[in-house]
Amino acid sequence: MDRPPAPSAVVVTGGTGYLGVPLVGSLLARGHRVRVLCRAAATRRVPVGAEAVVGDALDPADVARALSEGSTLVHLVGTPHPSPAKAAEFERVDLASIHASVQAAVARRVRQLVYVSVAHPAPVMRAYVDARVAGERAITASPLAATILRPWYVLGPGHRWPLAFVPVARLLEALPWTRETARRLGLVTRDQMMAALVGAVESPPAPGTRRVLDVAAIRSAAD
Repeated sequence: MDRPPAPSAVVVTGGTGYLGVPLVGSLLARGHRVRVLCRAAATRRVPVGAEAVVGDALDPADVARALSEGSTLVHLVGTPHPSPAKAAEFERVDLASIHASVQAAVARRVRQLVYVSVAHPAPVMRAYVDARVAGERAITASPLAATILRPWYVLGPGHRWPLAFVPVARLLEALPWTRETARRLGLVTRDQMMAALVGAVESPPAPGTRRVLDVAAIRSAAD
């Protein structure tokens, strides 16, 4: 990554999770001022150097309390280890939390909302995809500047089981009749996600506009 821009204020929801902890660390290392909205029991997982703000990411008032005008909100809240059996949680947590973030971000006039969605359309995990797509709709219906990332599966510590399918995935990406779907639903690494997320924070889109980073764009962010 090149030299970071001037430090900015960043609020991360889901900042004590699989993507959140390394992202907060990366942002701090580049000089940004970071707040993490989390429940009281999770404050011990907030990386040193970030400010823990105790609150509920499903409550727009709590999200707004963590924000300041002109800050960037990175929304990483989600049901851990998604599976078809967790459809109700996708509605109760994933979708409800992005609605809360959108409402709070509009009220506090943030610089940008960064949202990790999911690659779609997809033939599996329909309830999860539906919740994330509904979250995207809430963002696009708002006046917010936003960056939407659409990974399918993020490889990293404890999340490596799909590696066995990498040779098959490469073959599918090479075949003309499966290339588009295989590339859309391709694997990305956590390091690639960190590069894409930090890049999104540091280079926001124009006010009131949205941009989408698909798997190819996420992969290229680390180049």
